[in-house]
Amino acid sequence: MKNLLAWLKQLVPIVDWLPRYQTSSLWPDVIAGVTLAAYAVPVAMAYATLAGLSPQAGLYCYIFSGIAYALFASSRHLSIGPTASISVMVASVVGTMAAGNPYAYASIASMTAGMVAAFYLLAWFMRLSSFVNFISESILLGFKAGAALSIASIQLPKLLGVAGGGDNFFEKIFVIFQQFDSANITVMALGAGALLVIFIGDRLLPGRPVALAVVVLSTGIVSFFGLTERGVNVVGYIPAALPPLAIPSFHAEHIEGLLELAFACFLLSYVESIAASRTFASKHHYTVDPRQELLGLGAANFVAALGHGYPVAGGLSQSAVNENAGARTPLSLVFASISLVLVLYFLTGMLRTLPECVLAAIVLVAMVGFIKTGDFKRLWQISRLEFNVAMVAFVGVLLLGILRGVAVSAIASILFLLRMMAKPHVSLLGRIPGSTRFSDSSRHPSNERFPGLFLFRVEAPLLYFNVDAVYTTVLDAIGLEKTKIRLAVCDLSTSPYIDAAGAKMLQQLEEELERKGIQLRVAEAHAEVREILRVTGISESLGGVSRHISLADIVEDFERDSKRSAMYNGIERRSHP
Repeated sequence: MKNLLAWLKQLVPIVDWLPRYQTSSLWPDVIAGVTLAAYAVPVAMAYATLAGLSPQAGLYCYIFSGIAYALFASSRHLSIGPTASISVMVASVVGTMAAGNPYAYASIASMTAGMVAAFYLLAWFMRLSSFVNFISESILLGFKAGAALSIASIQLPKLLGVAGGGDNFFEKIFVIFQQFDSANITVMALGAGALLVIFIGDRLLPGRPVALAVVVLSTGIVSFFGLTERGVNVVGYIPAALPPLAIPSFHAEHIEGLLELAFACFLLSYVESIAASRTFASKHHYTVDPRQELLGLGAANFVAALGHGYPVAGGLSQSAVNENAGARTPLSLVFASISLVLVLYFLTGMLRTLPECVLAAIVLVAMVGFIKTGDFKRLWQISRLEFNVAMVAFVGVLLLGILRGVAVSAIASILFLLRMMAKPHVSLLGRIPGSTRFSDSSRHPSNERFPGLFLFRVEAPLLYFNVDAVYTTVLDAIGLEKTKIRLAVCDLSTSPYIDAAGAKMLQQLEEELERKGIQLRVAEAHAEVREILRVTGISESLGGVSRHISLADIVEDFERDSKRSAMYNGIERRSHP
């Protein structure tokens, strides 16, 4: 029984912490939940329309997914709901499949959320939480900037009251310029006013529901002045009730096309969620379990699918609202869901005249925070490789769209990494004066070098695609030495793994050096590398590979032998004048 309870507490953390919940945390969690709901009302509706769905779909996502995530969460502050990037990805794929049918559109979007949940469950079962490390911060930086501009190009027509069009970012901007003469002045004035108030309000009153105030004010203005007759599009009827939970309609013909979308949403939502949760965990000195988050986010997407929503994730901005409002436990998400249910039942009538241009303004202000030029400059200074990865992600999203941009940037990151590893740096070592440590002599000319001794270190694993470059580099470097080399030593301390090709390369290098009268030895090899060298039989030809013999030991023995040889040669010369 104890084992079952321990397993249940690990699987569903709320079973562990809720009985120990302190009443002093109740009021902060309530306030945080209400504040989060105030933030979520306009944002969720805006993102839902961005996804091509009815505004209430965004509210459904927040209500259901927040409660489900709270049951499994290891993060105390992460808030779950629709995000801008996922919304655009859904719109780019589902719109084509639905062929103008709004019911099919909603059903396919919900089915996508269900498929995302299945990916999460599979990743949790197979313990694949570490794969998040393959999506670097550089990719996210470029992706978010590109996504922000791409989303802005979609929202600008709503802000101007024009039809818009085009496939990629550049085409959309070109079409907007062509249609600018036909822009609706009333829509532009209302949208620009909302944009200005939200932008200034977020800076003067951080953490306050400025967007909600703008929503209330704009709905009143549209109703009072009858602006719908002047071409201002509004949200319209919103059902004042929760939808019945149901499994989305199954569209077998769409499964293949949705797999790519669902996987991209799964990958992006997990990376964004983990990044956000770790940010707040570090700030408040607690740990986040990446594998547990797979389960929590999977549950959130599953209930989003049942509740007629679409894929959800943990967003940094909404989580910041939750944290800034004083949230102490995931219970704040439950209070936020309760608040949103009350809004849905009692306040939806007020939202009928909410202008779409105001929702577009809310999205545009949110996108400003995604474009961080300072981070691009910093990346340029730190690593040109990572800067190139970020730029590939940025341009890929603008040219190919968000969905394909994610794939291109991930592939580019791997290719850049492979390119770097395909020609690893081979350091020619020298002893640091006054120590037994060794470093790159090209960077530190004061290091001690030893006539007749060649020390080198490969700063990468020895794998099939880089061994030829290492082999050639070492032989070329030995050929440039001014004194005759008698012993070459390969320091493997920075090569945590070698494959069969790497072991074969060492054997070929040993044979080639032997023909030149040079002995090859290996030092500082890791346990797995030593085992591979022993299994392949190369260890013996290298004079043995032992964890007890360090590079300093080999150099010391070489110095001792050199001194003995010098003394012997001196005696020989004196005895045979």
